Amino acid sequence: MINAASKLLAVLLAVLLLYVYPAAETADRQDEISRMTVYQTVTRFVDSARTKGYISPAMFAEFEEQLARTGNVYDISMEHLHKKYVPNYIDPQNPATFTGTYETVLDGYYSSQIKEKLFPTDGLETAEDPVRRYTFTVGDFFTVSVRNTNRTPAMLIREWLNGTIQSPAVFTTYGGMVLNEDY
Repeated sequence: MINAASKLLAVLLAVLLLYVYPAAETADRQDEISRMTVYQTVTRFVDSARTKGYISPAMFAEFEEQLARTGNVYDISMEHLHKKYVPNYIDPQNPATFTGTYETVLDGYYSSQIKEKLFPTDGLETAEDPVRRYTFTVGDFFTVSVRNTNRTPAMLIREWLNGTIQSPAVFTTYGGMVLNEDY
C-alpha cells in the first residue's frame, strides 16, 4: 500500500514538474511581454500627446490597436487636469474688492469627456477634422492608466494552483505635464 502511494505521489510530482511548471513559466513570460509592450505603448501615446498638445482620433485608434496586439482586453482610463487661476475677491459680486491673490484650481476631465470630443455622436466631421481633436494647454497634466480585464493563462494557472483570485496581470499608469501646444 505504501509503495502504491509513493508511486502515485511520484507520478503527480512528475506531471507537475514536466507539464504544469513549464506551462506556468511560459504563461508568466507572456504576461511579462504584455506588461512591457503595454508600458511602451502607453508611454509613447502619453508623450506624443504631451508634446503635441492634443489627442486626435487617429492617435487614439492607433493606441487601442497597439494594445489589442497583446491579445488582452484593456480598460483605458484617461485623466486631464487643466490648471486655471481664479482671482480672490472679498465680495464676489464687486470686482473692486480684488485681494491681489489668485487660487490655483485644477479642473478634471476624464475618459468619457475626452472620448466624447474625439468621437462625437453626430458624426458630421471627418476623423482628420481639427474640431475632433482633444486639446491641452501648456502646464496641464495628462495621465493614462491601463489594466487588463480578461484572465490571462498565467492568472488561470495561478488561480488553479493557489485557489485565490489574482489581481490584473497588466496594470500601467503613466503621465506628466503637457509641454507644448502644436496645433
